[in-house]
Formats: sequence, structure tokens, C-alpha cells
Amino acid sequence: MTILIVLNHHPYDSTDVTWNALRLAATLLDQGQQVRLFLMNDAVDLARDACRPPEGYDQDLGAMLKALIAREVPVQVCGSCMARCGLYRNQPYFAGAESSTMAVLADWVASSDKVLTF
Repeated sequence: MTILIVLNHHPYDSTDVTWNALRLAATLLDQGQQVRLFLMNDAVDLARDACRPPEGYDQDLGAMLKALIAREVPVQVCGSCMARCGLYRNQPYFAGAESSTMAVLADWVASSDKVLTF
């Protein structure tokens, strides 16, 4: 099964939304599912090295995303949002997080068995 997870929230927004999305992605992979991630809005910061866990936060969400990329999870980042959104606008992205478009997102939605949004 192909599962698309779309993230919209800033990684460190005082909730565990992003952490839970990444944990779910890893668990789905462990269960043999195909997972794809699309980052939009302030979630684009997740793929920026400049985004670091705030003091007292016990998880490195960027490291979790890199671990998923290392497991060959495709990660697309909304190209428009890259310059418009996040606390670290115009900061570089790490390898494996590809600039993308709405057309790619639309294709991924249409070709996925399930789409989840966080």
C-alpha cells in the first residue's frame, strides 16, 4: 500500500504533531508499507538544517526525517512554501528533500492508496 503523509505544521510548534507523523511513517515502513512525505506551509522547516530542537525538547525531528530519507522515503518540499514559509525562510535544505510543485502533490494524492495530513 502507498501512503502519502502531508505535513503542514512547524516542526517545533509546542505540539507533538510532527513527531507523531514521523513516528507513524517509520512504523508504516516497518510494516512493509510504501511511504511518501510532502512538506508544506511551515513544515518546510523540518528539512532545513537551521531548524534545531528548542531547549528542553527531547526529540530531533530533523534527524528523524533524515533517518526516513536514509530508508529511501521520498520527501518533496513545496517549492512556493520554501521561500514563503517557516522561521528559516531561504535557508538551505538537506539532501533528500527535493523542491516540488502542486502538480507533483496532485499526482501523489491521485496515486496513493491513503493520504494523511498532519
